[in-house]
Amino acid sequence: MSDNGHFMYFAFGSNLLKERLQLANPSAIFQYTGRLKDHVLNFGLWGEHVDNRWHGGVATIEASPGLEVWGVVWKMDNQHLSSLDKQEGVDMGMYYPLQVTVETEGGPVFCRTYQMNHFHACPPSPQYKQVVCLGAQQNNLPSEYQKRLQAVQTNNYSGPSILDQIAPVMT
Repeated sequence: MSDNGHFMYFAFGSNLLKERLQLANPSAIFQYTGRLKDHVLNFGLWGEHVDNRWHGGVATIEASPGLEVWGVVWKMDNQHLSSLDKQEGVDMGMYYPLQVTVETEGGPVFCRTYQMNHFHACPPSPQYKQVVCLGAQQNNLPSEYQKRLQAVQTNNYSGPSILDQIAPVMT
């Protein structure tokens, strides 16, 4: 948390999409797109046989020299730190928070982000991938990066998901 009542949050998965992030964190305000150097984006679960609200793998970052993850830097009120932690499952051990330096057009920004505990690779559901891709498009991430996101293979899940809650907000 910062002294001015706000903190910066680097989103790289479903929270790229403003409508998804603001469901539980209405104070989130777009600041920059940016890249996290020496990391790679992966999709998976925090346990081998875990079910989740997205019905498939979700995004995480892992250290990987020479690669980069693009995302969005959101400015958020300190009062939403606990709701963001809850959304990311920190209390349940799904993710843990970490501080990273994100390169932006405004210079380096020190941000909070999240990395998955006990990562097990698992493809995302089509709905999760759609939210990530919509967020990347909404925030004009580099086209090459968007193409990489669009090329991610899914698990072909076809039932209800959190996307059903987000879609009405987007209209």
